[in-house]
Amino acid sequence: CVMQKRLLILAVAVLSTSVWAQGNTHNDSFNKAKRMLEQQVYYDHRVTFYCEASFDAKKKVTLPAGFVTEKFKDRAERVEWEHVVPAENFGRTFLEWREGHPDCVNKGGKAFKGRKRAEKVNNEYRCMQSDMYNLYPAIGAVNAARQNYRFQELPGVQSDFGSCAMKIDNRRVEPPENARGPIARTYLYMQEAYPRFRLSRSQQNLMQAWNKQYPVDQWECTRAKRIEAIQGNENRFVKEPCLQAKLW
Repeated sequence: CVMQKRLLILAVAVLSTSVWAQGNTHNDSFNKAKRMLEQQVYYDHRVTFYCEASFDAKKKVTLPAGFVTEKFKDRAERVEWEHVVPAENFGRTFLEWREGHPDCVNKGGKAFKGRKRAEKVNNEYRCMQSDMYNLYPAIGAVNAARQNYRFQELPGVQSDFGSCAMKIDNRRVEPPENARGPIARTYLYMQEAYPRFRLSRSQQNLMQAWNKQYPVDQWECTRAKRIEAIQGNENRFVKEPCLQAKLW
């Protein structure tokens, strides 16, 4: 019985490692991931995700006509790299995020937890945080306002950003239609690539619906192809329909 138990534990560990290997195991630096996206993926398509605003090599945004924001105005003209699946959503599955680690103390000797702690001591977390499939350029003010709120359709709610149809209400977010397909395929990828991240049933249903309703386009396919070449793993939720549409 003891031997069988040990074999079962070993099998589970091997399976977990195999499944995790579907995700990013190539780069554990968030800053490096952003640089590679800027220089090797978006170099000829400097357009923000939600609002489709252009930005230059220095991350300065040219705001689209009619864009307005009441909050975070100091971040409105710069690009930030947003985790479409918020880091907190998968970060809280790590013990180091929730409870900390003995090695994590600041200069004053005080313990800290959360993102910085998980980032310091856990390589799996760093790889998830740095997964380029989950990182998109966003207007800083939009990224700040979105926070870690979950996506949902919000009929009757007005846009928070004028001509950019990004709606935020009661800790929920409805993104513009142009972003819904890529969002869905990112969430489905993250759930498959990292077993510790699980969607609720309602979020699973929404992402499946958006995946079908909003198909891939040429840029989404080009982006995924470039990331696969750099990061070394595929997002099959993008690659398979791109191959079928002959956009790969």
